Amino acid sequence: MIEVLFVLIVASLATSVLGVFLVLKNQAMTTDAISHTILLGIVLAFFITQDIRSPWLIIGAALVGVLTVYLIQLINQTNLIKNDASIGIVFTALFAIAIILISRYADNVHLDIDVVIAGEVLFAPLNRIEIFGYSMPRALWQLGLLLIVNTGFVALFYKELKVSTFDPKFAYVIGFSTTLIYYMLMTLVSVTAVVAFDAVGAILVINFFVAPVLTAYLLVKRLSHMIFLTAFFAILNSTLGYLIGYNIDLSMSGATATVALIIFIMVFLFKPDGYIILKIKKRRQKKEFMHAMILMLMSEDEHEMISSKEIAKHFNLTRAETEKQLETLEMEGYIVKTDDHYMLTIRGEEFTHYSRIKYELKPY
Repeated sequence: MIEVLFVLIVASLATSVLGVFLVLKNQAMTTDAISHTILLGIVLAFFITQDIRSPWLIIGAALVGVLTVYLIQLINQTNLIKNDASIGIVFTALFAIAIILISRYADNVHLDIDVVIAGEVLFAPLNRIEIFGYSMPRALWQLGLLLIVNTGFVALFYKELKVSTFDPKFAYVIGFSTTLIYYMLMTLVSVTAVVAFDAVGAILVINFFVAPVLTAYLLVKRLSHMIFLTAFFAILNSTLGYLIGYNIDLSMSGATATVALIIFIMVFLFKPDGYIILKIKKRRQKKEFMHAMILMLMSEDEHEMISSKEIAKHFNLTRAETEKQLETLEMEGYIVKTDDHYMLTIRGEEFTHYSRIKYELKPY
């Protein structure tokens, strides 16, 4: 069973290292298209070779993956429809053709549609290969090679990838082909997708390409840091997904994808500048601003005392809202209550003075 974990980890690392640049190029959903359309390449190559384990299947899938990218780009260049629409048109058409060919001409072949889409990494160790006298899962060997190739590609063309990703116009001006770099990247994405596709299924392939990258993207802004943090989340997602799937008897692919979603949501909500923290800060700022406005109104009152009704009328507050604001101010020592009127304390006057400076407001 430990081999299953190794397959998950290596697959997630091999895909996510390329997924960084797909996400930064706003082409994350291109992965979804490729992970489906490569099925057409597999089917066509199988019709030619009649061998489900032929290396030509990977080549055929990679070619269809590149064709997918080319067709999407071709449609985008017309400026008639948006990128997401072109992705939807291309990948549904090519994937539908693949499904039709399988159901019509490959009924007796082990190209089961459910397994292809959902995947089951538990089956990966059953298909083995001997390397230097050691038996290992074929998927682990193939994905391990791809991990080395993909990492080498990113390391070798790091500057070119960085420039073409963030400023393609500048890359064109200084003289290297952004198109060449782009199609090299997408060719590797296609090859990696088809190998991982066979091991873990299309759903988890999409998750591996995107989920660890998006989680890292929320935390760091430097590309080098993002790549390393993406690798960390890829390993974490795979390990936790494996442990949960193994101990609770769940689908490894489903468990891993679910863990990736949970970790992403946790980071999104609870990071230092995340959703919840920002909500708390906005609520606190709104409260502080209202307090400052009430105190400044009181400081400008000619009788130096003001009733709750006057405050409610001035700020269009309900009686309950007004009482709540005044109770808080009184508790914090900014105002004191005399009968039904309120007046500033020395602390309240100091707070009013600094509030005017902070909000750059003039006296009423």
